[in-house]
Amino acid sequence: MQENQRVTRSDLENKFKQLQDEVQGSADRNKTSLATIATVGGAVVVILAFALGRRSGRKRRSVLEIRR
Repeated sequence: MQENQRVTRSDLENKFKQLQDEVQGSADRNKTSLATIATVGGAVVVILAFALGRRSGRKRRSVLEIRR
């Protein structure tokens, strides 16, 4: 850039628009992969909670013997 060249308002607006377009494009590309990762993570948490709850239920369960 030359010493006497000034930055105009349109220069700034163009640069900000370019930056915003790059960020928006990146967000659109990553949106589907983030949704997939969140779904898989949620499923893992649900399965893990079910398995741990089932295990603790088996530990606390008492055995009842019926005699005649």
